[in-house]
Amino acid sequence: MLFIFILSISHKHYKEITVFFFFSWACISLAPMGQTPSSVLDQRNRFNFLPPEIHYGEIVEFSDDEVVRTRDYTNDLPDDCLAYVFQFLGSGDRKRCSLVCKRWLCVDGGNRQRLSLNANSEILSSLPALFTRFEAVTKLALRCDRKSISLNDDALVLISLRCQKLTRLKLRGCRDITDHGMVTFAQNCKTLKKLSCGSCMFGAKAINSVIDHCTLLEEISIKRLRGIHDGTELIGPGGAAAAASSSLKSICLKELVYGQSYESLITGAKKLKTLKIIRCLGDWDKVLGIIGNEKNTTLIEIHLERLQVSDIGLTALSKCPNVENLHIVKAPECSNMGLARVAEKCSLLRKLHIDGSRSNRIGDEALISVAKHCPNLQELVLIGVNATHLSLTAIACNCPKLERLALCGSGTIGDAEIACISAKCLALKKLCIKGCAISDIGIEALAWGCPNLVKIKVKKCRGVSSEVAEWLKGRRESLVVNLDAGELDPLDASVVDGGLMLPMIPGQVNAAEAPPYGNGRLGFLRVKLGLFASRNLVPCSIRRWSNANGDNSNNDNL
Repeated sequence: MLFIFILSISHKHYKEITVFFFFSWACISLAPMGQTPSSVLDQRNRFNFLPPEIHYGEIVEFSDDEVVRTRDYTNDLPDDCLAYVFQFLGSGDRKRCSLVCKRWLCVDGGNRQRLSLNANSEILSSLPALFTRFEAVTKLALRCDRKSISLNDDALVLISLRCQKLTRLKLRGCRDITDHGMVTFAQNCKTLKKLSCGSCMFGAKAINSVIDHCTLLEEISIKRLRGIHDGTELIGPGGAAAAASSSLKSICLKELVYGQSYESLITGAKKLKTLKIIRCLGDWDKVLGIIGNEKNTTLIEIHLERLQVSDIGLTALSKCPNVENLHIVKAPECSNMGLARVAEKCSLLRKLHIDGSRSNRIGDEALISVAKHCPNLQELVLIGVNATHLSLTAIACNCPKLERLALCGSGTIGDAEIACISAKCLALKKLCIKGCAISDIGIEALAWGCPNLVKIKVKKCRGVSSEVAEWLKGRRESLVVNLDAGELDPLDASVVDGGLMLPMIPGQVNAAEAPPYGNGRLGFLRVKLGLFASRNLVPCSIRRWSNANGDNSNNDNL
């Protein structure tokens, strides 16, 4: 009761209080034990820490004069409370705690809901013992590296029989699982809510079976699925599978050759909230057009990356009025017109990420439309977008809630634009500037503006010195300043790409020396898929490297 009382008093710090209270209780019950000299102990029983007459549930305190028996009060701690404490421990600590005694072993095994296994073929013989101990598992991850033989259909069927209450399943590199194994799994685990599979060999039949039998399925993520060999194999083409797909709320498709096979799955998800399509072949304007014609009011988050999508697709998406999070990454056919149309219709937009890949098709015109129609904008990331003080001034004046801003790889962002941001973005908290033509003057302007700014990150801006960073820290002590001038080594070369000087990747060859396709796995994919058949490798590699760094750094800092 005291445990519950403490939690009710300070719910804000329940984790710290729970762990502190539990271990305090353990320390009180296991009071400091004095020890007699080792010469008094019988050498034949030197490994018997408790005398045989001590019963379970008692703790012995050794002193020079007497032996005092005290009760182990941790036995009074209910199993539910003990399991609750275990939830806050790391994997290693939890394993060690499970070895303390049989009771802790049973409590840990009976309440552990998340389990991650190395899915090699040798694990088959250990599965019965594993799931006898961990009988309450509801979230399971099976991962196998490329050099090992993965578990097969027999192992997956056995898992489905022992874990029929699974709600989440993640498969990575399980190449020996076929359609047959997935069909049986879906029939046994009908409570599945989330499926994530990558680098697997099963195909459309397996996915359709999961959609058909797992009527509670809410999230599905598919990456590099190699079991679909032509575009005629459709996912959720109709009937029961299409009806079951109506429960889906999130769909993520990555690096699929026949991405168009999922058209029925996407268009049939009437409750869809999140749609992510990344590096999938095919013309996606048609799919986005169907979504727009249905005027989906539940769609909130859309990610489009490295796709064949144009302003036609963006115009269709503008018919989804509740979109709040939009990512358009390396879609060279998208222009100011498409983005402006989205901004006009989607006034609830809060997060906008644009990676223009220096195509110069998205600029001030689209950003001014965003500023005019999206007053709730809180996060804006511009990579390779040549914005000027005109659009930045409009955004600063019309988007008073803007808290996170990233400007990367733009040749038009200079000191004047940074000064404009400093003067007008009053709510700004985090600012990232990378690969822009700014100098110390622009950074100095931040010393008097942006009163709520807590963190600024500057990378690869050659005009910014370390002295101004130290000066800014002195002026605003609470501000976190992260400066990386990005100076190049004398041996590094530079390539002009869209007006921006970028350092070459270590080990990269010049364009004249570059082979038509890269080596290794990436080169094999290019040859097989023909993604970059008409493009030069080196500029694409530099562009991808630069923007990928920008993406990662921006996301980490925003």
